[in-house]
Amino acid sequence: MQTDFLVIGSGIAGLTYALKVAEACPGKKVTILTKTQSDETNTKYAQGGIAGVMDLDHDSFSKHIEDTLISGDGLCNRRIVEIVVKEGVQRIEELISWGAEFDKEPEGDFKLGKEGGHSENRILHHKDITGKEMERTLLEAIKKCSNIQLINHCFVLDIITQHHLGYLVTKSTPDIECYGVYVLNLNSKKIEKIVAKISLLAAGGNGQVYRSTTNPAIATGDGVAMVYRAKGRIENMEFIQFHPTALYEAGIRGHSFLITEAVRGDGGILRNPKGEAFMERYDVRKDLAPRDIVARAIDSEMKINGTEFVYLDCRHMDHEKFLEHFPNIYAKCLSIGIDVSKDMIPVSPAAHYSCGGVKTDEWGHTSIKNLFASGECASTGLHGANRLASNSLLEAMVFSHRSYLAAMQDIESIFFNDHIPDWNAAGTTAPNEMILITQSLKELKLLMSDYVGIVRNNERLQRANRRLDLLHEETESLYQRIEVSPQLCELRNMITVAYLIVKSAELRKESRGLHFNTDYPYQGEILQNTIL
Repeated sequence: MQTDFLVIGSGIAGLTYALKVAEACPGKKVTILTKTQSDETNTKYAQGGIAGVMDLDHDSFSKHIEDTLISGDGLCNRRIVEIVVKEGVQRIEELISWGAEFDKEPEGDFKLGKEGGHSENRILHHKDITGKEMERTLLEAIKKCSNIQLINHCFVLDIITQHHLGYLVTKSTPDIECYGVYVLNLNSKKIEKIVAKISLLAAGGNGQVYRSTTNPAIATGDGVAMVYRAKGRIENMEFIQFHPTALYEAGIRGHSFLITEAVRGDGGILRNPKGEAFMERYDVRKDLAPRDIVARAIDSEMKINGTEFVYLDCRHMDHEKFLEHFPNIYAKCLSIGIDVSKDMIPVSPAAHYSCGGVKTDEWGHTSIKNLFASGECASTGLHGANRLASNSLLEAMVFSHRSYLAAMQDIESIFFNDHIPDWNAAGTTAPNEMILITQSLKELKLLMSDYVGIVRNNERLQRANRRLDLLHEETESLYQRIEVSPQLCELRNMITVAYLIVKSAELRKESRGLHFNTDYPYQGEILQNTIL
């Protein structure tokens, strides 16, 4: 199969880019690949909203820029921050023109919320399912483009480079090129090759590396792992953001239900089991401090009190407004016996967002030619050591637009590579024991949660590394012997991502933002990116 533009992932990053290149090049073919259903993405689960300077009477670009820089704890690229904040408003207006609906006041102005780390109200939202509304809008627009083919249930195995043509490719190889991808078609059970002129990686995050995460089951770090295997540049993987307030349900692991930060923005108060509002002891911004500070504060309170959760108190909030703004949160809580008007909500931190990823420039180029990256799998320089709330959807739209502009400059000078070999599965056999995969996955999630969580130290990281070495060795042996499956490939990708997180954490000899190492109390300016 040949396609002019290949898009890996169907979240806001992938769909925005696909829509733009398809409209700009009606005579060219655009193919979107997704490993499950087209709407099953991290975008769909984004509750809070999208940050944008929409009220210039009370807000400004400079305020949003400064808030982002402060949240990033010194590691943001200021040039990138300025680009995203200033261009982001155009992208939001464009999304609205495509049909996205954001909540408005009776007089017609947007209802702008406030979240942790923001100095002004600037969060646009659609109740508490903002991401789902944006995903709906883009999928409807995609359906109207006749030159876009969206293929569900298609698992991307590897990026095709000169390595697959028989050449030795290392990290120092100049001009590594992307020619397309190998995919496992989950319907036909066959491994196919898709040759492309330009590819965009929009494969999302890696929260499933941890035992408790707000990410869906698909967030297994596939994009980052593929680029690392292809010898592309990865950076800042130690900065894993734990959302402070995931709903705590005893015995429930895996996909945790998110209690959006907007609840605290509207007045929700964090309390420990004694009923004390504890955030004032940790930061002057109290419950609206940046996420890294709030997550560490909750982790500290849980350890002090010997509990697995703290409480989010919404009992004093206007009940009608809560129902209007957070209907899904209210319904979810009620389904497990919690009436937010009478009961406090048990919450605990859960892995939420990867601030690092595939290193890109300001136009979305990766270190591999003809391969762009956008969304959570990319490291653009916007987030630094900690992402400011509601900046991720904004970043994805801005960089998918910029990747589209850059692709328009290149497309006519790129040709298909007609010499790509078929996937070689010789010598592999059907798996006969899935327990070898499922047990390794349990071990991986456990060691990452226990040793590489919100608070780390050198000994924990060393232990994690040793156990990852064994898991890697066992899984690679399995990969060489048995036929590929989504379960095996996801495990392999997650082990790679876990290694990158641990290795990056070991290289950072300081505590900064989301990386808090008790062996390195915060002491000031070190500020180097960890590039692998």
